[in-house]
Amino acid sequence: MQRPSNIQIQEYDYPLESHRIAQYPLEERDASKLLYFNGKIQESQFKTLSSFLPENSLLVFNDTKVVQARLIFAKNTGARIEIFCLEPVEPTREIQDAFQQKSGVVWKCLIGNRKKWKSGELEMPFELTGQKNVLKAEKLKDEREYSYIRLTWTPEELDFATVLEETGKIPLPPYMDRNAEENDKIRYQTIYARNEGSVAAPTAGLHFTDAVMEKLSHKKIETHYVTLHVGAGTFKPVSDEEVGNHIMHTEQILVKKELIESLINKKDQKLIAVGTTSIRTLESLYWIGVKMIHQPNLEEYKISQWEAYELDEHIASLPSVEQSLQAIFDFLILHKLQELRSETQILIGPGYDYQMIDGMITNFHQPKSTLLLLISAYLGEQWKEIYQYAMDNDFRFLSYGDSCLFLYAED
Repeated sequence: MQRPSNIQIQEYDYPLESHRIAQYPLEERDASKLLYFNGKIQESQFKTLSSFLPENSLLVFNDTKVVQARLIFAKNTGARIEIFCLEPVEPTREIQDAFQQKSGVVWKCLIGNRKKWKSGELEMPFELTGQKNVLKAEKLKDEREYSYIRLTWTPEELDFATVLEETGKIPLPPYMDRNAEENDKIRYQTIYARNEGSVAAPTAGLHFTDAVMEKLSHKKIETHYVTLHVGAGTFKPVSDEEVGNHIMHTEQILVKKELIESLINKKDQKLIAVGTTSIRTLESLYWIGVKMIHQPNLEEYKISQWEAYELDEHIASLPSVEQSLQAIFDFLILHKLQELRSETQILIGPGYDYQMIDGMITNFHQPKSTLLLLISAYLGEQWKEIYQYAMDNDFRFLSYGDSCLFLYAED
């Protein structure tokens, strides 16, 4: 398995004109186009997805929920300061736990109009069940482009999830050149979202409807869920000429013991990941199991940016998928855990050998992005043919755009 360090990111550029970027979702989620590729390109609508999936498929979704992480404060001078909450720092770094905290939390944030906020507290009044409340923000320190912000509120017994729900706005991606609207609270969220923690949607899942899920059920296609909390780094382009100089973002993942067991016993089922976040979670799972086998006494098991390639290089005979997953399952049993909580920084690019997945459902991704590298690791150079077809046939791109189903052709 070859580490993609020396790849020139210019090779993963293409001319994405602004009119191709979907600014709004279609009226019906499953009315989006579907590009199906299994060696040749076919075009359909997403509502027909089940007809393209093998009957023995097992679909894995990311059930993370987007939080209203953009807080807009107004100073007495009239200046608007935007605080974009990225990740929790105190009293816990665990994202799901962080949203249950009472008043007095510290978050790592991006600050819009930062020059206008030198010091002092910002205040935002809000109302809940007829009671007047206030959210306050205090800047603790700046660190490069980030700031550490202490947030307090009244009444103090409210949890942070409730405060964000009442005061925050949905953080639309930067390539959507508009403010978030009321409808985005619903449409920039999958129908199965339940674990709060993302600042960006796992967009491949936005196409699913109850009707599509019912068709999957009728075809006896299994559905399971993982959680990867999507960070703002997912939109960060590779700005260096060589991929090896890019620093990948780290994201928290959560995988239930029941899913590990199902994956161990899946036999000849085709494992299809819904979205790049599910892919990164599942592939990281394999390497976490490898570490548990070969480094059994670690206090915690995480996957850093290049670790998969390093493990492949240094281990003469890698364990099978079943052996790796069994190691995780045994670890959970030993420690009386119902779920694996971990972090991944894995960068999947050309040269990576997929260990877990057989196929993927995904949207069309930005030029020079790590997401485009991820799909090219699966498709090879054929990604160029697929993206050219999409541009020639008026597919809509990025978060609110159209979808793809990629499956390896049967031998």
